[in-house]
Amino acid sequence: MDIRFPAPLQPGDAIAVTAFSSGVHPRLHGRLDDALNELRARGYRVAEGECLRDEKHDASAPAAARLAELKRFLFDPEIRAILPPWGGERAIELLPGLDFAALADLPPKWLAGFSDVSTLTAPLTLQAGWATLHGPNLMDLPLKEWAFGHEALLATLEAGTPPEQSQHGHYWRWSEPGRRFPNRTRLLGGGAGKMEGRLIGGCLDVLVALQGTPYFDLDAFKAEPAILYLENCELAPCGVLRALMGLRLSGALDGLAGLVLGRSGGPDAADGDALGYEGALRAALDGLPYQVAVDADIGHVPPQWSLLNGAWATLEVFGEGEARLVQRAAR
Repeated sequence: MDIRFPAPLQPGDAIAVTAFSSGVHPRLHGRLDDALNELRARGYRVAEGECLRDEKHDASAPAAARLAELKRFLFDPEIRAILPPWGGERAIELLPGLDFAALADLPPKWLAGFSDVSTLTAPLTLQAGWATLHGPNLMDLPLKEWAFGHEALLATLEAGTPPEQSQHGHYWRWSEPGRRFPNRTRLLGGGAGKMEGRLIGGCLDVLVALQGTPYFDLDAFKAEPAILYLENCELAPCGVLRALMGLRLSGALDGLAGLVLGRSGGPDAADGDALGYEGALRAALDGLPYQVAVDADIGHVPPQWSLLNGAWATLEVFGEGEARLVQRAAR
């Protein structure tokens, strides 16, 4: 595929903020204002959408209003980036109304975030050839003690590609000060290994709903070596098993150069008699003819790598908890 990369953001560029899935409840408007002021402090012009500061029926606004606003920002040549506040549940409603063929003829602009944002970032890469960013959400910016939120998002947008990212030792969660957690990125079969290919992926919970549709058709993308990455938000082990087996049965997991799974944000087995998360992975993925990395820094359990859909990536896993990810535009 011909992947086109948005130009790095520069002071004076216009950034649109619209919630094409969940909006921001009034009780969190202060945090949203802090995020918008962070953008302004770095010299960006902020175009605030009308579908943003409300939340009803799990969305910022009716689907028609969200679609119209997103299309306006996508086709406005003055807008250089679109940053939703976060994900949600209902971005899928907008897909049939987006003209990806027309977008493929336009200069690409940044779309960034994770969770339900994947419902649009993956199709934009696959259908329109725009490189898109799976990384921190706009609402993470004010959390300065949350390192992956404050700097990682803008560092990538301003550089054009993510910096080299490594995982080793321990990490800590801003919400649990003083507690340290071991990094666990590893290969599903153990040992060390390396995979290279163009990145594509996002949140498993939402992308599995797109299998079998044009919006998550990986066939053309896999003309080059491709690495698929997925992260689980809230699926329990049997849900993970069904989702991964569904992707496998649909052919989405065929012909990959590698598969990368983030740390699971969903519940594990309730007791020893139930299927656990590790067992679900092995049941769904054993026998694949390429390496599978698991528990990587992706998604709903911090810290979080920034992954650029369409970038050429090299992931090296040196042993449990030791990994390095490098991304660039050209192979």
